[in-house]
Amino acid sequence: ADHPEFFAPIIEQAHFEAAPLVVDPDADLHVRAWRFSYNARGIIEMPNHLKAAETAVIMVHPWGIDDGQGWNTPEPAGVADFCTKEKNHLAARHTREIIRPFINSLRGRVAAVLYSLPGGKDSIRRKLYRSFTHKPTAEERRQGALELKQKLKGFRYAGQPLPTKLTLSTSKPVVDYFRQFPGLDAGARYNNDGFWKLPIPVTVDVDVHPDDVVIYDVEGYGPLKQFLAKNGVRHILLTGYATDMCFCETTAGYQNLSKDFNVFLVGDASLATFPSNTSPRHAVNAAISFAALNQLVTQVSWVKLDKTAK
Repeated sequence: ADHPEFFAPIIEQAHFEAAPLVVDPDADLHVRAWRFSYNARGIIEMPNHLKAAETAVIMVHPWGIDDGQGWNTPEPAGVADFCTKEKNHLAARHTREIIRPFINSLRGRVAAVLYSLPGGKDSIRRKLYRSFTHKPTAEERRQGALELKQKLKGFRYAGQPLPTKLTLSTSKPVVDYFRQFPGLDAGARYNNDGFWKLPIPVTVDVDVHPDDVVIYDVEGYGPLKQFLAKNGVRHILLTGYATDMCFCETTAGYQNLSKDFNVFLVGDASLATFPSNTSPRHAVNAAISFAALNQLVTQVSWVKLDKTAK
């Protein structure tokens, strides 16, 4: 791995070289990738030669949490994204240092850059971001930014404190304990009612260009599939968060996309959730390793553009 601070290196005894899998005429985007096979008893690597104009870069759930836009982790016990402010700030640094430069290096050559967010296309985000059906004007974006700031600043980011007393039975105290005090409760009790109904913005740690597109999870996979197909997309470079959750299972997750597109998970451009640890490196390794049973995995340094399009 190129970024061991975030992703513990993949170490396996056997590596095999396979023939190129994707070979596009006039390819100008070269993506080395690997997968794992128990039956082959090792890692299988192969080169791929893609046409950039038929490739999309998608970032899953770049939530703008605790980044100065106004959507903040509620106190004293609320949770969002990586579930503590410290972990959110670490993820933000990962976005700035790895994902932002990666996306910026490909924008203008690939067919599209897209970001997925929870919820639907509310009136504020409709003004801020291009969607499948609407591209806001500069004036709309300016107005949307003002409305977003007002909306987010107007929410009370305060929930209840942790319980000070639990009622435990003598026969099943462990059951009672976790029923009353689970390890993760992101509901209204700790986050305050309405927290998840706010217009979640794209993080400031990526550069959203006017032509970039936001995917709204509530719309489902169908519109995303249609948009990509309409724009001639066959290949996906998938980045974002979290490797073990939304990156896999949400609207723009690889479980959906890999049914219809040639998907490459950019392993070091993703982070897994990492409870009980100060570092995500081993959680990312595990999540990517399991995903590699049925997905192709690449890394930032393995994605190379020709200097000029063919």
